[in-house]
Amino acid sequence: APAVNAPRIDTTKITWMSWDEVQVAMKKEPRKVWVDIYTDWCGWCKRMDKTTFSNTDVIKYMNTKFYAVKFNAEKPEDIMLLGKMYKYNADNKINELAMQLMRGQLSYPTSVFMEENFQNPNPIPGYLPVSQIEAILKFLGEGIYKSQKWEDYQKTFTGTWKEAM
Repeated sequence: APAVNAPRIDTTKITWMSWDEVQVAMKKEPRKVWVDIYTDWCGWCKRMDKTTFSNTDVIKYMNTKFYAVKFNAEKPEDIMLLGKMYKYNADNKINELAMQLMRGQLSYPTSVFMEENFQNPNPIPGYLPVSQIEAILKFLGEGIYKSQKWEDYQKTFTGTWKEAM
């Protein structure tokens, strides 16, 4: 039986948080962060929402191991992260934080993985199908990245999550 008062993990949808919400949550319980950087016009971003991010296995794992942030790179708002203000750059139609997280390589969607307390942001550009995101999420979520190279991990990884048809 599940422990009394154990937090209920939502398996119907990813619990997307704002930058403010994730900073508050991080103070209570540090976790790794997964950022989905998207734009309103990006077809592959919409497809990733419909397929990858609506997959039950992805949802359950993401909600258990990560704080997930859905980040519209082109939304004209200022973002305060770790005491630093990131402005919206109207000339480039992008938020400075998005630019920094993607290391200047503007490609959508881009997923960004960060360790606890927003350390070591690592951008992963492109659409990620369920089979690919499973390997990445487990590599990061289980902390395997600390002791094994991605190339070696990939050779032995066997996925179990199924793409919805």
